[in-house]
Amino acid sequence: MRYLVFKDAEGAAGAAVLIENEWRGSVKDGTVLSGSELAQKLSDPKGRAEIERRFADFPVVDLSQVSYLPPISAPGKIICVGLNYADHTEESGYKQPDHPTLFPRFTSSLIGAGAPIIRPFVSTALDFEGELVAVIGRSGRHIEKANALDHVAGYSIFNDGSIRDFQHRTPQWTLGKNFDGTGSFGPFFVTADELPVGANGLRIETRLNGEVVQSSNTEKLIFDVATLVATISEAITLEPGDLIITGTPSGIGHARSPKLYMKAGDTVEVEIEGIGILTNPVTDEVAPLYRAAV
Repeated sequence: MRYLVFKDAEGAAGAAVLIENEWRGSVKDGTVLSGSELAQKLSDPKGRAEIERRFADFPVVDLSQVSYLPPISAPGKIICVGLNYADHTEESGYKQPDHPTLFPRFTSSLIGAGAPIIRPFVSTALDFEGELVAVIGRSGRHIEKANALDHVAGYSIFNDGSIRDFQHRTPQWTLGKNFDGTGSFGPFFVTADELPVGANGLRIETRLNGEVVQSSNTEKLIFDVATLVATISEAITLEPGDLIITGTPSGIGHARSPKLYMKAGDTVEVEIEGIGILTNPVTDEVAPLYRAAV
């Protein structure tokens, strides 16, 4: 099943499901499920069937007339994975870690497909990172790797927009990964049954103004989705609607010479085979009157 959340021309939020090649949806009360409820339902065949039956009676949605919102509303936890492709670790100048490198993102940074990624006025070092997102559908702690994928409801796409100078001010990357309007997410939530096991073997590509800047495959993840779920759950109870953003391959702008950062007027796309294309323009933040822009 494919699910999306949108905002219509009047600003009302709604949801749609792809049924027989048509997006059917509504802005009726209760159509947009909370992230936790949606993930729980879409992780279960009976829940998926229930949603499909309900949405089959809704009108066709013209996606050209709506704005996308993140497909999971207000996720409880957003856990990002760094250095999870060997070529990216090498280009970044790090030694490959023996364990997943984790850091948080916050919901205040999230935007949907089509919304502008914001280059903050305090920095010009806005970089792209195309990534696969795993959405948790069943809660658990101390999850065995053999059962870990049973806890994944589905997958989506993320552009982990990174403010590199702020990221590298300290050994912890959290500040540079959480500027408002830098975490693009969507446009679709695709249930796990529509994709290869663990979303393995999917082509992932990032394009900046039509030029391919990242090209890889999810089979190259050092710590695959099952490993990430099992490892994270050693410490943290994973809950429905939580997101695991699995890491980016090589090609980031910061590792290039000269550096290739995003700027106002750019368009960035992240495409993952079988899931879709996440597209966003880039714009500049307006500096407050009391402070000069960089």
